[in-house]
Amino acid sequence: MIKNDLFLRALNGETVERPPVWMMRQAGRYLPEFRALRDKYDFFTRCKTPELASEITVQPIRIVKPDAAILFSDILVVPQAMGIDVELKDNIGPIIPNPIRSMADVEKVYIPEINDKLGYVMDAIKMTKEMLNDEVPLIGFAGSPWTIFCYAVEGKGSKSYDKAKGFCFSEPVAAHALLQKITDTTILYLKEKVKTGVNAIQIFDSWGGMLSPTDYAEFSWKYIQQIVDALADETKVIVFGKGCWFALETMAQSKASALGVDWTCDPKTARKLTGGNITLQGNFDPSRLLSPIPTIKKMVHQMIDEFGKDKYIVNLGHGILPNIPVDHAKAFIEAVKEYSR
Repeated sequence: MIKNDLFLRALNGETVERPPVWMMRQAGRYLPEFRALRDKYDFFTRCKTPELASEITVQPIRIVKPDAAILFSDILVVPQAMGIDVELKDNIGPIIPNPIRSMADVEKVYIPEINDKLGYVMDAIKMTKEMLNDEVPLIGFAGSPWTIFCYAVEGKGSKSYDKAKGFCFSEPVAAHALLQKITDTTILYLKEKVKTGVNAIQIFDSWGGMLSPTDYAEFSWKYIQQIVDALADETKVIVFGKGCWFALETMAQSKASALGVDWTCDPKTARKLTGGNITLQGNFDPSRLLSPIPTIKKMVHQMIDEFGKDKYIVNLGHGILPNIPVDHAKAFIEAVKEYSR
């Protein structure tokens, strides 16, 4: 039995004494302990070495003490497993040296045997569960098919993902074939994570907001929904789409247990769009953690008042930034733990 099950109870829509709290990218660059390991080991070495991944996962549990852990990994381990080369370059980010630009390229991409290619992730889950010792739940995650597709086709990060969008619109058959391969792989990957011991799953649709509502329905949500449908009977699924407030109403009709909201959508609008019946997660602007600590605490309490303490998980509206002081991250967590109506 998990000792602190507040996060899981909120996902179930139960009445809670206070909302649970965790932070996207909480195992990350704002922590000196993380930076010490980063200086010794390159990024994918950290992802692929279970001892390192599990240590990084539990660092924030010891230091800032959120109500859930999220496994340290990366969304791009999935395309790597599918035969797409991915490199991480300092000060640039992920690079795909041979981006997908044709049906011939799509045909070379394969659906892998998960334990053969991604067994190191399952080993990290086992080690992390042991280290957590049932203190808090463990979240597993994957990128949305559209978000993975963006990197695979664009070849790198982008402000607009014009090449990825252009491929969808000029070569829709090839685009849908690639999106389906990513979806099928992601379902197998997440099912294996659940079998290995994660307590919930989050799907990150980081670049969904780049699409119009019509194109989002065709090139992103259609595939996320397949993942939700495949996993919903096995675990709790959270869907987070950055910039996708326009799809919240549709998302709320799915089998997802919770929906992430970014800071561009206020709590009242998010509740209205989702009908008030589904757990929401978010949506503190990560940059706001640079505010003075008393301001952070005041704003967090106001945010909880606006969302309501039930069917709500406190989080940021995107990942925590590397320049956030640790004391400010702690203050964010503490503000939630101190909350009382």
